[in-house]
Amino acid sequence: MIYLKTKEDIELIRSNCLLVSKTLARVARNIQPGITVLELDQVAQAFIKKNGGYPAFLDYQGFPNSLCISVNDVVVHGIPTDYRIQDGDIVSVDCGVKKDGFYGDSCFTFLVGKVSNEKIQVCKTTFKALSKGIEQAIEGNFIGAVGNSIQQFAEKEGCSVVRELSGHGIGRKLHEEPNVPNFGKQYKGDKLVAGMVIAIEPMINAGTRKIYQHNDGWTIKTLDGKPSAHYEHTVVVGFKKADILSTFNFIELEIRKNKYLWQNSLQ
Repeated sequence: MIYLKTKEDIELIRSNCLLVSKTLARVARNIQPGITVLELDQVAQAFIKKNGGYPAFLDYQGFPNSLCISVNDVVVHGIPTDYRIQDGDIVSVDCGVKKDGFYGDSCFTFLVGKVSNEKIQVCKTTFKALSKGIEQAIEGNFIGAVGNSIQQFAEKEGCSVVRELSGHGIGRKLHEEPNVPNFGKQYKGDKLVAGMVIAIEPMINAGTRKIYQHNDGWTIKTLDGKPSAHYEHTVVVGFKKADILSTFNFIELEIRKNKYLWQNSLQ
């Protein structure tokens, strides 16, 4: 069942999404070659709890950490380990927060040091594809319009769209109906109604769209070993345009201050 959110619900979700965004900014402050992804996870967990939230991913269906951190050819659900970030890595950091009975969710892919043109291209494509999808999150459109817009843009840029994973509704549960695929036909799927809150999260590969799951039961990687990027916003479906509840503003401020992160615009 799809639950429409009240104005009060939306403001609570917005507050949680802002905490997620600030948490990702705190991660951005700390990313540099040599730091482990587990250390970044610990930074995020401490920040979320200090600000009165609970890490939404921690123990979710058995997931062992607070963040999903996915490096290079890892698409999503990377488990934080003692892997040390290297110059040239791209690092997707997916974060969720639970507070006051609601959830918030967002993801950003960071480019560390001298990244390859291929990695820059897949990050730029995914970043822009997210905006294309959000533009379609208006009343009267179908879910398929969101995915179709993402797919058309990504494929035009020479990238591929992961089919097995999707965005989702969000509210009192981390994952609610409807599913929000990143591909599809414009007039297919549930009709969008103002007040629906959905997480739009394109997962785009530089090479083949095919993926596989690591034997840890979580980590999803590209089949050909080429890089993948992931960006996500939580939005409210609107009458004329979507209301974006999460923000990248805090993150981008920290990127500009961190000499180890790629300083050029993804726009």
